[in-house]
Amino acid sequence: MLCFRCCASNLLSSPRGTRLTHQGDRNINMVERKPPLLSRREIQSLIADGAMIFILDQFVIKANAWAPYHPGGDMAILHMIGRDATDEVTALHSAETKQLMLSRYRIGRIEGRWTNFIPPIQGGKFRPPADTEPEYDSASSDEPRSRGVSPVFDSDRSTLRHRCGEGPSSAASVTSVSSVEDDDDGMAHLDAVTREKIILDLEKYPAVDHATQDAIIAKYRLLGERIKAAGLYQCNYRAYGIEAIRIALLFACMLATLHWGWYAVSGAFMGAVWQQLVFIGHDAAHMGITHNFHIDTCIGILIGDYLGGLSIGWWKRNHNVHHIVTNAPEHDPDIEYLPFLALSHRFFSSLRSTYYNTVMKYDAVAKFAVQFQHHSFYPLMTIGRFNLYRLAWSYLLSSQPPRKGPARWHWHLEMLGQLVFWTWYGYGIMYRSIPSAAGRVAFFLVSHMITAPLHVQFTVSHFAMSTADLGVTESFPQKMLRTTMDVDCPPWLDFFHGGLQFQVIHHLFPRVPRHNLRTVQKMVMEFCDEVGIPYALYGFVNGNERVIGKLAEVSRQAAILAKCQEAMAGGHVH
Repeated sequence: MLCFRCCASNLLSSPRGTRLTHQGDRNINMVERKPPLLSRREIQSLIADGAMIFILDQFVIKANAWAPYHPGGDMAILHMIGRDATDEVTALHSAETKQLMLSRYRIGRIEGRWTNFIPPIQGGKFRPPADTEPEYDSASSDEPRSRGVSPVFDSDRSTLRHRCGEGPSSAASVTSVSSVEDDDDGMAHLDAVTREKIILDLEKYPAVDHATQDAIIAKYRLLGERIKAAGLYQCNYRAYGIEAIRIALLFACMLATLHWGWYAVSGAFMGAVWQQLVFIGHDAAHMGITHNFHIDTCIGILIGDYLGGLSIGWWKRNHNVHHIVTNAPEHDPDIEYLPFLALSHRFFSSLRSTYYNTVMKYDAVAKFAVQFQHHSFYPLMTIGRFNLYRLAWSYLLSSQPPRKGPARWHWHLEMLGQLVFWTWYGYGIMYRSIPSAAGRVAFFLVSHMITAPLHVQFTVSHFAMSTADLGVTESFPQKMLRTTMDVDCPPWLDFFHGGLQFQVIHHLFPRVPRHNLRTVQKMVMEFCDEVGIPYALYGFVNGNERVIGKLAEVSRQAAILAKCQEAMAGGHVH
């Protein structure tokens, strides 16, 4: 997330921070002097020159000076360049954070509503100051792009214009396979199918014209004020006390069964401990426990690194981007699972991941795996924790962890945590407490496989939802509601899902502590009824059925593509 409040305590407590504070005070004292009014063309030129600019409450923010200090990395900021980030910043940060940004990093202001640019990292292009070519706008469908034109996500702009009242369009003309019959890569039919789904999204959700989306944003912001006024940002520490007792009992059962030589059963209790700890770690990483950056981060590192062997720093960098570009195939790391899984036929084009800065190759391995993905999904979830180890170490051994600012010491704390984890788990339990190789294997595999429901929980709220791009005019709340579902369950089962079943609520208001999400759910449902946005709520079984159905559908699309390419290669195209 664009988490700026976390720098305050560190910067204000050091000599260097004191100088920054004085500078900030001078900025605050000058609040009566309006910053300069910047035109859209001027902002475009600044971005072309490398400025990391976004709009916050009608002010122009330049985040270049902050990016090296950002504990969550710069990737989340890069996806906000050229956009109005007011709702994203408000959702993910405190009022103090917003004020810090406005006082320290604003360089100008705008008048009227802002139409988003496509950020450079997503393929938007910007005119440099010296460019005298005819005006183009990276919010327009006619702008030059750094990526190739997609027959799915560019040709449907006529439909978007129709929905915005800019011109006629018909579903028949948009979905016609014949219009792309000259496509020689075998993707024509699949593109047509996807365009049909985009049209269904456009018909199912409110129009993406400015007036409609502005009305949704206004009501969403009012809802946020209601939630705050109701005290639902306050943490329920009694609930954490109950969870601590539950986790302690599970850990005691793990030690007892380990002592009795029931190694597989002991491993199951170990996995249950990890499952429950993840929920608290998730809260801490969102600063939802004490709302203090350093305290909550230390809680997260204790749980993630010391007790779980995972990296909370990696999680923040990954998860923050996920919250901003939810379900975008090129950008959201939480849905990028090639070569094992593909959630959209767009992955068949070997997309470049902006998060991993690499091409997700749809190679022979991927072609083989995707055809069985609806069968391999659950087996893959049983080994999901091993992938988290890989991601944690790839992060910790890279240059991605913050080396400056308030989070500069977190890497050292995490590395120590990894040493502690593998000492108590790897040496203390696996080697010293279990005498046989068979017992070690049983404990190790069961302790990791028992966390499979947790990994299913992570995926079920997004995998079955839309991966379409409805354009830069779609509002933050509508996009979150379109790409996320909630899992329905009785209150007594909340401990099992750990609050992650309320992903819609969490994406709309990520700083609300999870013990309050069930209360907020009712308010969000009322909001959805008022603005006409469908609220996706499914039972756990039904949600899983939708995920498997989505995977099976993409698998069938892969088979169609393979047959088309075979026919073309053999000269049998009709």
